[in-house]
Amino acid sequence: QLQLVESGGGLVQPGGSLRLSCLTSGLTLDYYAMGWFRQAPGKEREGVSCISSNPNHTWYDDSVKGRFTISRDNAKETVYLEMNNQKPEDTGVYYCAADGRLDHCSRYTFAYDHWGQGTQVTVST
Repeated sequence: QLQLVESGGGLVQPGGSLRLSCLTSGLTLDYYAMGWFRQAPGKEREGVSCISSNPNHTWYDDSVKGRFTISRDNAKETVYLEMNNQKPEDTGVYYCAADGRLDHCSRYTFAYDHWGQGTQVTVST
């Protein structure tokens, strides 16, 4: 059974850093496009970053460009989101998502069939 488990969330001060991990199981990660999404209170889930099965192809939302870095380690079956210089507006529940059909990763929630349970990130003083 395919499973995605996020970890690494927590409370961080503005300007601080966190690294999120998405540990996968039940799939061959090499063949999957992966995305990171976040959902702030009262808002819809939105795409933050994604990485295709070809790790040279990535996408970042404008709000995180230059601050966040997505990467994948297929041998460890894990996808990462390194978040630096964090801002209060980065606060939300962060979800990873996977899909084995995509030629390229997508910023849209409807493109993904598999989701993790989420990890809370709070950026505050």
